[in-house]
Amino acid sequence: MMTSLVGIAASAMAFCIAISGIATAQTWPDRPIRVLISFPPGGSSDAIGRIVQPGLEKRLGQTIVLENRPGAGGVIAIDAVAKSAPDGYTLGLGGAGALGGNVALGEKMPYDPRKDLAPVTALSGSPFILAGAPSLPARSLPEIIALAKREKLAIGHGGNGTLMHLTAEMFNQMAGIKLPMVPYRGIAPVVTDLIGGHVALGIVDPPSAVAAIETGKIKAIAISSTARFPRLKDVPTFAEQGLPDFESNGWFGIIAPAKTPPAVVTKLSAALVAELKDPSVVERIRALGAEPMPQTPEEFSAFIVREIDKWTKVVAASGGLPK
Repeated sequence: MMTSLVGIAASAMAFCIAISGIATAQTWPDRPIRVLISFPPGGSSDAIGRIVQPGLEKRLGQTIVLENRPGAGGVIAIDAVAKSAPDGYTLGLGGAGALGGNVALGEKMPYDPRKDLAPVTALSGSPFILAGAPSLPARSLPEIIALAKREKLAIGHGGNGTLMHLTAEMFNQMAGIKLPMVPYRGIAPVVTDLIGGHVALGIVDPPSAVAAIETGKIKAIAISSTARFPRLKDVPTFAEQGLPDFESNGWFGIIAPAKTPPAVVTKLSAALVAELKDPSVVERIRALGAEPMPQTPEEFSAFIVREIDKWTKVVAASGGLPK
């Protein structure tokens, strides 16, 4: 009898919580919403946040306050969100590192993206490009792999512990080669050294490298996404060139604190997804060298887990990567 009463009480409590969440969503938002951007002003994440801001304000009927709070690879902003009240009024705009890659690297973080955050939707994604110096004799991925087995080709990336670093390591593992890695402070210096022939190969991204590729200053050899990149339609993917399971993308997304009412998360996600499908928004995001990634909260949550699992395996197979 007691067990039955406990079960009834638990069911009643769950019902009340669900009803409360629905009621909250009906009135939410009734004041401005703050979004902590985990990167400095001027970057692609900041630009994408400002692209969706006006339309999101119209859809929700409230002011969206964007606050840049960079530091520790995005961890500072996302940690602040994780520790905020779960009421839908403090959100975070984070990237692949702070929302997954750092976990894979075994870094000690003040939050667990899988437990302490409520994923809302991904915003955009951008593939990486394996690029070569103008003097590099190889022009295709099979030619690069064959050359790397004969000669010591160095590959530059955007810094130890970054997704570009992990992508370079995954290439080594899947191709069965050991390209020496050269860490840089960001992607722009990699492009500069590729143009000057100071490094043979580099993992770069479209915003930093498309202009140099289109003007013939560097060679684009492979795209890291599963589909070709619209701006560089003639450049085949890694998968098309013999590495069928190769996939790596930089991405940004919106998160809320864990325990934010699911009805609020769903309402916010629906508004963002609608904005990300707006043709003018799509055009502006693509102009940055990225692709919109509208997802439901469930899809974004599953995506984050898959990303963590994938990169954890790459790090484990490497025997440990420098952070």
